[in-house]
Amino acid sequence: MNWRDARSWAASWEWGDAPAWAAFVLAAIALVFSIRAQRDGRRSANAAEESVKEAKLSRIAAERSTAVAEATLADQRREAEERRAAEEEAGRPRVDLRVEYQTGSVFLLTNHGASPAQNIRTAEEYPAMTTWPADLSLGENERYRFMMMGDLAHHVPAVIRVVWDGQDEPVSLRVPRNNA
Repeated sequence: MNWRDARSWAASWEWGDAPAWAAFVLAAIALVFSIRAQRDGRRSANAAEESVKEAKLSRIAAERSTAVAEATLADQRREAEERRAAEEEAGRPRVDLRVEYQTGSVFLLTNHGASPAQNIRTAEEYPAMTTWPADLSLGENERYRFMMMGDLAHHVPAVIRVVWDGQDEPVSLRVPRNNA
């Protein structure tokens, strides 16, 4: 294009076309801004979706953490209760029965414990031993005298198994040897 052609084009230009060209340029600029806004809107929507996903994962993690914390707390409470019960049981006064030899055929059933033993009875029959009363009870450091005398058919037992109120499982009491 040379100078003359440009002048002829400029001469052919009508100022009535200017608003159309201005509208065209503004429309093009608006199109560019619209495309950018649409991209930004998509990015924002995607970011919002990711944020919602992260919030859900965070909520699930928090719920799991809460469940684990509650289970841990329940375990700690249970262990503390068991420990307290064991300490109470260990500190509870106990019955401590023992058979002691006195002289000849006389033996003593002695409670060396701090707790009384109520309704003491043998768990088995011992023919070499005299029968105990049905309501035999011994307090702390109390004694009961009884006799055991062996013969050819029935020997003095090496162990006597006894029970009392609160002790249903038989307890074995060692019988000391008669040195007479």
